[in-house]
Amino acid sequence: MSHNLNPPRRNFYGRSHGKTMRASQKEYLAEDLGPLTLKGVFTEENPERREISLDFAGGKPLWLEIGFGGGEHLVHMAARYPDVHIIGAEPFMNGVAMLLGKIRQAAVGNLSLYPRDVRELFEVLPPACLDKAFLNYPDPWPKARHHRRRFVTQDHLQPLARLMKPGAEFRVATDIPDYVRQTLEEVPPAGFELVKQAGLGAAWEDWFSTRYEQKALREGRDPHYLTFRKL
Repeated sequence: MSHNLNPPRRNFYGRSHGKTMRASQKEYLAEDLGPLTLKGVFTEENPERREISLDFAGGKPLWLEIGFGGGEHLVHMAARYPDVHIIGAEPFMNGVAMLLGKIRQAAVGNLSLYPRDVRELFEVLPPACLDKAFLNYPDPWPKARHHRRRFVTQDHLQPLARLMKPGAEFRVATDIPDYVRQTLEEVPPAGFELVKQAGLGAAWEDWFSTRYEQKALREGRDPHYLTFRKL
């Protein structure tokens, strides 16, 4: 099944590479990224945008983390829930390299990666395949003229909603009050209902505090935890 024979050319905001990587990180990318990368998602591999098989998940419930940063939360969840398969999507190769090091250390095997724009993944996953999705400390794009670049816009949320099963959980964590505002405004119209809105000290029971959250706390910004359910 093809959803879009001519996928639109997208603006990509930000950098795919940051500071220089350590030799070990370059080794992780060279040796480990290929086997963990989902097949048939890159436009070069699948220009017709055919729907990919979920065989890689081995029949397990499928979760998605959108922008996993350094991978702390992703590896924590994979280790805690071995009977789930988790996809991590992250376009910044420094974060991907950090994650690969953590995967080696934790020896988890129930992970797949997509090291580019998550919207390309949205195009080829089958509908209603996700049981849970995470958006942890996304880029805040603080300037008003850049708010359309945030993930919590209909251009991102509607394709995500198509992939989520009825009743599936969508979690958002952010330390930016205006991001909370936009999330509360934009997520429900995409087909979700707000289940819970919590603050500092009231995260999810299985939450793993990331380096981004620790930085926010050091700088005096309080985290917000939003839980939505797909209708």
